[in-house]
This record gives sequence, structure tokens and C-alpha cells, in this order.
Amino acid sequence: MRNKIFSPALLALMVGWVVSGGYSASAADDRQIITVKSSPVGASTTLGGTVVPFREVAFSAQMPGRIEHIAGVEGDWFRKGAVLVALDTENLLAKRQAAKASLSKAKAALRNARVQYTRQVYSGSQMASDNMGMDMPRLFDRVLTRPMADMVGVDNPEITRRAQIYAQGTQIDQARYGMVQAEAQLRELDSSIRDTRSIAPFSGVLVAKHVEVGDTVQPGMPLVSFADTRHLQIKVDIPARLMPGVKKGMILSAKLDVGKSRVDTRVAQIFPMADPQRHTVTVKLDLPKSSPGGPGMYAEVIIPDVTSPERNIPTIPKTSVIWRGSLPAVSIVSQDGSIEQRLVRLGGLVGEDMVGILSGLNVGERILLVGASGTISSTGDSNAIESGNGNN
Repeated sequence: MRNKIFSPALLALMVGWVVSGGYSASAADDRQIITVKSSPVGASTTLGGTVVPFREVAFSAQMPGRIEHIAGVEGDWFRKGAVLVALDTENLLAKRQAAKASLSKAKAALRNARVQYTRQVYSGSQMASDNMGMDMPRLFDRVLTRPMADMVGVDNPEITRRAQIYAQGTQIDQARYGMVQAEAQLRELDSSIRDTRSIAPFSGVLVAKHVEVGDTVQPGMPLVSFADTRHLQIKVDIPARLMPGVKKGMILSAKLDVGKSRVDTRVAQIFPMADPQRHTVTVKLDLPKSSPGGPGMYAEVIIPDVTSPERNIPTIPKTSVIWRGSLPAVSIVSQDGSIEQRLVRLGGLVGEDMVGILSGLNVGERILLVGASGTISSTGDSNAIESGNGNN
């Protein structure tokens, strides 16, 4: 059997006939033909937001001093516990050494006070310290001086002894308080030394550096900003009138500024109080881990408007949309089996796989599930959603 050879002109004519819809539905698989149905769709509003890290901390100076160490530059990754910024601690270390000496002195004073207290209890008068000459002063004090003082009414030896014991007990208390004071001073200096270091509270990257090594800082001055960029969120301020339609855990569609990517986000946090000036509520939405972009980038979030009534509009699968340049179209299957392409006006997404049609298509008409072009442009899907949001 001879192979048939077609001329280029004949091939071009055949391709043009297929694209223009000059073939019957019998050539297509019946399973690819669907009937357009309607779905209730509410109005929605597109709001601008910002991509932010899941966790972020801004370090500021707690002590005056000179910057001695900075761990790296913007973009460097550090594990939890790494020292990001350190101030010069020479002055504080000198004070700490003096505080340790004061603590040792207070401990020595406490030991001495306890010994003197014991001595006073068991040895009596302080004249016992003058122990000279075969113990004669002590003997003279006990045999003559004390009895004579008690006899003539000059002094009461028992009361004097108790007063001396009490005085030695007071010395113990004063020495103990001095030791407590020295320990408190030492803890205060340790806290000040700890405040000279900025330590990463979690693993992340250095996103901003506000000082350099050698700079002199005062308390409150910003040092560095540190964030965990492995998990990203979208932060958006939503008008209070739209908040009844936003619940924690619900899925909202969003468009990132990087490549016009469309992603599904989950409402992670709703702030409990509205801004009293702008009357908006801050909401944070979790982004999928595979999302492009990074912190600080612009994003748009589609928020349902529950204040507007729902309406029924034709809905079709996203894979049924054919893009002819920047114009969306669908393949219509007529009653006689012929197929034609018709331009439509797209609305917003309905669920995950369906898209609403604002004009160009009626409920009950039949369309091909997969367009005649055989491919669906991801850019087209994003444009469709964008144009739909503007019209709802």
C-alpha cells in the first residue's frame, strides 16, 4: 500500500477546519461532554495584604555600650540559641568581680559573727579577751568585779551578759543581710551581662541589620531583625463589615505578586479587636510551604461579602476554559453535533475546581470538558480569577 503524501497547503487547510470547529461531537469522547449547571455564588472583595514570617522578633539594645560582635549579614541562617549581637562587657565584668569580693567578705563576716556569738554564750564577759598573766584578769572579773558591782547596785551581771549575747546575735543578722545584698548585686550584674547579648529564640534568618561592629548604642536602639521564613503568612486588614464571612480555619483564595500565582490559604488567626481609626480587623492566613515569594511581598486575598445576596450563575470546570491570547473561551457542543468556540466572561472561583461564568454561556448548554486546544494556561486561570473578582 502506498503512503499518501499531503501538500503543505492541504495540511494547513485541514488544521484550519479543525480549529474553526468543523468537526462533529461524535469525534469526541462522550465522557468529555458536560452540561452547564448553575451554582449559588456570593459576591466577593479583593483586598491587598503583605506576606509576613510566621515568627519574627526585633532586637533592641537593653544596655548602653559598644557593639563588639554581629553574627553575620542579612540572609544568614542561624539555629536557636546562637548569639546574634553582643556588646562590650569589660566594665560589667569588673563590677561583677567586685561584687564577688563583697560576697566573700560578707560570708567571712557571717562566720566571724557566729564564732563570736558562741564565744559570748560560753565565755561570758568580753574581759575574757584580755587573757594575760595566768588568766588573772578573768579570775579578777569573776571573783571581785562582778560581785562588787552587783552588791553596790552599779550593774547587773546577768542583764549585761544577755545584752552582750543579743549584740552578738545582731552581728550575725547584719552579716547575713550583707551576704544577701552581695548575692543580689551579683545576680543583677549577671542579668546586665546577659542583656548585652541578643540570642536567637528560634531557628531563622537575619532579615535586617541596623548597627555595625564598633557602633555605640543606648537602651531602646534597634539592633537586628530576626525571622523564621520557613513558614509564611499573609497579613491583611479586613473591613469590619466583612468579618461575619471570615472564620478561623476556612480556606480563602489568594494571589501572590510573584508570577501572579494563585494559592489556597487557611485563616490561622483573627485579631480580637478592630482598629478604632480604620475600623478594620487584622487577619493572618497560612501559606502553603511550596508558595513562591518571601516576606514583605504584596498579595491579594479574596474575601466573601456576606452583606450581598447570593445569585445563581453558570459554573464550569476550570479545565474547560480555552485561552485565545488573553481572551477566555469554551467549546460549545450544539444540537447537531458541531462544535464551536465562544468567548465568555469569567467570574471568581467556585470551590477548588469550578469557575463562574458571568456572560457568554447559559445553563443547560453542553461544552467539552477539555478544550479543543488540549492545554490550559496557568496564566489564564489567574487572569480569569482576577477578572472575576473585579466584577463580583
